[in-house]
Order: sequence, then C-alpha cells, then structure tokens
Amino acid sequence: MRKPNTVNTRKIIWKTLFVALWVTIGGGMLTLLIAAIGKQKRDQCKDYSIKIKGAGRSFFVDDKAIIKILELAGKGRIKGQKKSAFNLLEIEWLLKNNVWIKDADLYFDNHNVLHVSVTEREPVARVFTLTGKSFYVDDVGMMMPLSDKMSARVPVFTGFPAKVISKRDSVLLDNVRSTASFILQDPFWMSQVSQIDITTDRNFEMVPVIGNHTVLFGDGENMEQKFHRLFVFYKNVLSQSGFDKYKAINVQYAGQVIGVKNNNSKSDTAQLRLNVEKLLRQARDIQNDSLIASREIKEQKTIKVDPTIAGIDKSAAGDDNKPKAESLTNPVLVTDPVSMKHFSDEKTNGKPKAVMPKKSQ
Repeated sequence: MRKPNTVNTRKIIWKTLFVALWVTIGGGMLTLLIAAIGKQKRDQCKDYSIKIKGAGRSFFVDDKAIIKILELAGKGRIKGQKKSAFNLLEIEWLLKNNVWIKDADLYFDNHNVLHVSVTEREPVARVFTLTGKSFYVDDVGMMMPLSDKMSARVPVFTGFPAKVISKRDSVLLDNVRSTASFILQDPFWMSQVSQIDITTDRNFEMVPVIGNHTVLFGDGENMEQKFHRLFVFYKNVLSQSGFDKYKAINVQYAGQVIGVKNNNSKSDTAQLRLNVEKLLRQARDIQNDSLIASREIKEQKTIKVDPTIAGIDKSAAGDDNKPKAESLTNPVLVTDPVSMKHFSDEKTNGKPKAVMPKKSQ
C-alpha cells in the first residue's frame, strides 16, 4: 500500500481552517450589520440643531420655515420620530428648492441629534425694471423676489429691462451684480451712492447722496477703475469747489475725468460742506481696508490736476500749491499722467473733442 502524502493533507487542513475562520468572521460582521440596521430603525431623533449662515444678523429664512420642512418629512414631529423616517437627501433637496437658500447640509451625530446647516443667499443689489417691478440679485447673479420678512440695505439700480431674454440682458445683469458687490465692500460708496440708473443704451449713471451732479460711467465694464478715478476727482477737486459745482462728471474714458460746470449752481451751505468733509474723513479711515483707497494712496504722488489742460490759474493756488476750483473752466479735466490722454476744451456738436498730445520731436 502507498503511504498517504502528509504534506498535501496538511495543506487541505489549513485551507479548511482558513475558510472556516473567514466564514465565522463574515457571519459575525453580517450579524453586527443587521443588528446595527435594526438599532438604527429603532433609534429615535432625540433633538435637532439649526444653523443659518448669512451676511447679516437678520435672515430671509428663519427657523420656522426649516422646522416646517422637517416636520413634513417626519410626519408631524421631529423629536421622538424614528431616524429611518428622515430621508436626508430629500430634505436637503426641499431646502435647496427654497429661493432664499443657497446650500443645505443634514446629518445625525452619535447622540441621535439631527444637525441642519443652511447657507442663505446674499442679495447684493435691488433692481427696478422699466415696468416698475422690483427684485433682488444675489452674489452669483441669481434673481430673487422681495421678502416680507425684511428689506436688504443694498445698492439700488433702476431702468432694468422688464425681462431677461437675451445674452445682452445677461451681461447687463452680471454688470449690475459686479458693480453692486464692489459698492457693498466700500463704506464710502455705500454712503455716497443713492442709486444707479440704467439708460436705454445700457449705460450706468450714478445719482449721488451729496451733490446735484450726475456721474456718467458708460457701460458696466471696469467699474472699479472708474470709481477710483471718481474718488480722486472728489478728493482733489470737489473737496475744494463743493459737490454742487458740476452738473455732470464723466469717468467712462480710461485715464481721465471730465467735469461739466453747473452755471446755475448756488454756493454750498455750511451743512453740505460738513457732509462732504464727513464723507472724505470716512474714506480716509477705510483706506487701509479698501482696494480703491490703497491704490489712491500709492498713486497720490503722481496723479495731479493738470492746470494747463483744465484751465486752472496757478496764481489762485494757496500756500499748499493746490489748485483753486473757482478758476476751473467748462469742461474741467483731471488727467492721469500714466495714460497721457486728455480731452481738450474744444467742442464738437456740443461734445468735448478727444485729442492726443503730440509726440515731442
């Protein structure tokens, strides 16, 4: 008789033991999983926590609106309801379907407490259409209806088309969003901008809080640079002449500011001058935190009023060698030396004529 192969026998025994071990482990894990699932079905929601994230202290979405959705998912109750009754993905979808909610996140912690985190949409502008309707625009350009709960303090735009139906309308809406976002970040312009009107040719015109002038921005592109030029004009010219000296200030052209004198303007009152000084002091206080103000500080040494172009009499300047606004002609120009471009005092059909300085021979 042949002797059994002891080596093969040992291999078979070890394989059998190995398979049995894994079957045992797998069975144990399956048992634990089934037990955990059963426990989860039996576990109840002990409490809930709601957090609303937004830009302000008052929110357009409150706890009551969120609780109402949770109660709908929990069949009338939240605390004491089985955790299995809450379809968290469905609840998130219901929350995001709210026009004022940008994002939502839900989860149960180890203590069976339901956590609800909601991020609210942030309105940056209030827009009035040509038909008199009004809506908000958020920081990503989404249009939202007004709310009965509160009114947001945001820049106001008027003259928007009744319906956004074309790509051109979408570009205009995005310009409104970007311009309003810039104004919101600067306390000086939040205090000075009363509203921005949209003309029929899609240009922006600002109505200020202080002063009877109108600021012409042209289209909604490069608004940060345009506001910077306006700020320099305010500080270098209007701070001395008064904010009622000019009926129009045009900042739409790169590197230049054109002011059209108001021949019918009256002298500023003492209170108006105080208001102007207050705005300028406020601007100086926020210069370290404002991108526009920081640029103004860096370029203040190079940006000056060109007396030969603006028609300023140097002899009228004081000891500080600053130009006196009373000697400014119509129109008035503040030139940025970096661009080396300006408008002459010549007029063509009632409009300033654009000229370029001749190259030196």
